[in-house]
Amino acid sequence: MAPVLGVILAGGLSRRMGGGDKPLRVLAGSTLLDRVVERFTPQCGAGVILNANGDPARFSEFSGLVVPDEMPDHPGPLAGILAALDHAASHHPSTTHLASVTGDAPFLPLDLVERLHAERAGSAIAMASSAGREHFTVALWAVSLREDLRAALVERGERRVGAFLARHGAVAVEWPAEPVDPFLNINTPEDLALAEALLR
Repeated sequence: MAPVLGVILAGGLSRRMGGGDKPLRVLAGSTLLDRVVERFTPQCGAGVILNANGDPARFSEFSGLVVPDEMPDHPGPLAGILAALDHAASHHPSTTHLASVTGDAPFLPLDLVERLHAERAGSAIAMASSAGREHFTVALWAVSLREDLRAALVERGERRVGAFLARHGAVAVEWPAEPVDPFLNINTPEDLALAEALLR
């Protein structure tokens, strides 16, 4: 497997958490972002970037590059994926795949990238699944998708990640959800409390 570039998606508006940057929320003494970085970075041979808009200084503790997306009106995670695919093509030309995760999932599997790559069955996209639920933004994407994704966003105005995945025949790779769902993401203060209980 050629070295994979990783992207942590942190462009959401965090309305259910009361606004602000969810990845900077603290869970048992460490930010969610630090926990994601710790689990994800060793899996990405080409390094990890952070997709976020606005002032990058708020992520000064992140050691990699902060890459904004260029699309107006916050079109959603597909814009972050496109920005990361463009970055991969420009700065890591030998990289054939991009792995994406969200910045609010502190229990990511340590074999995420390896299994997505091994079980993608030739598909351009493989996504994680657990407890009968597909996690559209925890996925492995072929860098060759970038122009089609650009056309989808710019020319066709597509915003739905699931629709783009379905059109490209994305393969779902299942992980067990017990004892902890590895894709538990922190959307609300209640989720944060649950994660703290799980860590204990």
